[in-house]
Amino acid sequence: MTDVANEPRKADTPAPPRPRGAWTAQWAAELRILLVAVLLAAYFEFANHDFLLTNASLVNLSQFIAPVAIIAFGEIMLMIGGDIDLSAGMVFAFAPFMMVFANDAGAPMWLAVSAGLAAAAVIGFVNGAVTVWLRLPSFVTTLGTLFLINGITLTLSRGTPAATPGSPTFAEFMGAWGYSEIIWTVVIAAVMHTLLRHTRWGLHTQAAGANPLGASEAGIHVNRLRLGNFVLAAVLAGFTGILEGFRITSIDPQAGGNQIMFLAVAAAVIGGTPLTGGSGTIVGGLLGAAVLGILNDGFTLIGINAFTFNIILGAAILAAMIFNIHIGRIRRKGGP
Repeated sequence: MTDVANEPRKADTPAPPRPRGAWTAQWAAELRILLVAVLLAAYFEFANHDFLLTNASLVNLSQFIAPVAIIAFGEIMLMIGGDIDLSAGMVFAFAPFMMVFANDAGAPMWLAVSAGLAAAAVIGFVNGAVTVWLRLPSFVTTLGTLFLINGITLTLSRGTPAATPGSPTFAEFMGAWGYSEIIWTVVIAAVMHTLLRHTRWGLHTQAAGANPLGASEAGIHVNRLRLGNFVLAAVLAGFTGILEGFRITSIDPQAGGNQIMFLAVAAAVIGGTPLTGGSGTIVGGLLGAAVLGILNDGFTLIGINAFTFNIILGAAILAAMIFNIHIGRIRRKGGP
């Protein structure tokens, strides 16, 4: 990739756009969603003292947050560039079966897990190649692969769940222990945050999302970034499916699906990543997933049914999108 920072720029070549106060605005968005999460947790703890003070509740909360957050990290990288991956939920179910097939063929568990992630990466590459090189909207591309991968998974598995392979120690490391998934989530969040905020890849992704033409003219390989982010999103979705397979000790071909994908996108949006692209925050996605987990568990404990959760979720997505769009307009104009 061209190092535009160390090369003289032509007089007529625009620099990649860097919105004024972009990092400050993102920190402010993260603090707002953190405040919402704390207030919700305090309310549900007041309404039911078993919400946070028992180990079972904390484990249940962490196991809701973890898969949503990890998939959201990949979606955030795509959404910053103006793309989306609707097939993530199906890759979530597909990758664990590839791991099982590799292990049945005699591969050790670390190699079997790698095979599952490699299969997910291939799907991400196909999504990116079709979107970037054939110039199809990512919505259309990944809608097609959504059904394609789901059909392949059901055909290969014959619609039957498989037992999770591996030793108990390996299983606990990969998700069977109550808190292992959330530990994986925090580690991945730290890596993704560093990638987005402190590497050329992340900075160029934001620049390309805000102004693809300007970024391309400044020497940034926009298509390469988009393709790489599709692969990254698919690998994270596949890894999440593998973690969940070890957690529940069974691999279900119907697991994940559209529900987990839409929850991940909702976490990204609530966390401050607009669908219009150009900006986003990994920490915000993690906090968005936490808000969804707190709402889900809190409503369950105080006896409110799932229909109400969907009402609140829909309202939260609409409110977050309206807020993000309004703030984006203010930032571009330099004032209200």
